[in-house]
Amino acid sequence: MVKFIVTGSIIGLAGVLLSFYGNPANTGFCVSCFMENIAGSLGLHGNVRMQFIRPEIIGFVLGSFLISVYKKDFKSTSHGSPLLRFFVGILLIIGCSIFIGCPVKMVYRMSAGDLTALVGFGGLVAGVYVGMQFLDGGFRIGRATPSPAGNGYLVPGLMFLLLLFLIIEPPFIEKSTKGSGAQYAPIFLTLGAGLIVGALAQRSGFCITGGLARIFLWGPREVRGCPKSTGLLMGIVSFFMVALVASVLTGQFSFGWHGQPSSNVDPFWSFLGMLMVGFGSVLIKGCPLRQLVVAGQGDSDAGAAVLGMLTGAALVQNWGLGGNAAGTPYEGKMAVIIGLGILFVIGLIYRERGTGIAPEYQTGLE
Repeated sequence: MVKFIVTGSIIGLAGVLLSFYGNPANTGFCVSCFMENIAGSLGLHGNVRMQFIRPEIIGFVLGSFLISVYKKDFKSTSHGSPLLRFFVGILLIIGCSIFIGCPVKMVYRMSAGDLTALVGFGGLVAGVYVGMQFLDGGFRIGRATPSPAGNGYLVPGLMFLLLLFLIIEPPFIEKSTKGSGAQYAPIFLTLGAGLIVGALAQRSGFCITGGLARIFLWGPREVRGCPKSTGLLMGIVSFFMVALVASVLTGQFSFGWHGQPSSNVDPFWSFLGMLMVGFGSVLIKGCPLRQLVVAGQGDSDAGAAVLGMLTGAALVQNWGLGGNAAGTPYEGKMAVIIGLGILFVIGLIYRERGTGIAPEYQTGLE
């Protein structure tokens, strides 16, 4: 229990401080936003306001990698479903872009008084519930099995390469001079915070959707072997409470619905966007942050999800899918409808009737 509370508290404090020292408002950490920045810096889209190699993403993966190697937890594994994880990774970022933020940013927005984020929270909980119904119906993507050693090093190696690009700034790497891509705290703070959070999340198994899934594991499902731990849920609570106090103390708290930074005031589509994120995250065993952390400890299927998230980030910008202060564009609405349909099809195709929640999912819901 203590490790979850400590992890959540540090994530809450670190993110608010990063926003205070230069990151965009209510965006101490945001996997989807930062993936869009990285995609732009690599030339995968042309939005000049969203181009920067975010050290936080690098830190999440390398922090997990380094601590897992030190603790001898690093294992090159695969679940045998890399393409599935890749495509769901794309959908996660599309859903986040509609809401304007990943589940982690959602908590920062709520803790800073953004009432529109409550709609996203409701959608995320609903998506987790839908995903849990598929798990209970026998959905499974395979248990982790050993894979060639080199597979587990691919994503950490990519992050080391991005770190090199960040330091030497080669001419083919783009960097915003305006917009949110040009807003960032000092590099040593952002990278250091990312490393710490990545290491703590690896040790604790911190995951926003995993924590919310605990709400739906009481009662009948206990007889199927699911643990009754509330550790992850308490981690989310500590995250919110510490971020709330820090937001108030640093003058970043602003209670209300309108005029909130990085918010979509269209409640229906924000709800559906985060519903897709919750649904997809349950199916692939973790929210966007969790995918980065697990990829860092050697899971090549999670690595495929990370590459899918990077691809999704590029598609969001190139196709104009993301929500904004004016609402949700038509393209984004269609992407959510299609994406939800794809997730339902995936849930049905990978279901084994009458088997209940698979053991490999039970361990991810502790």
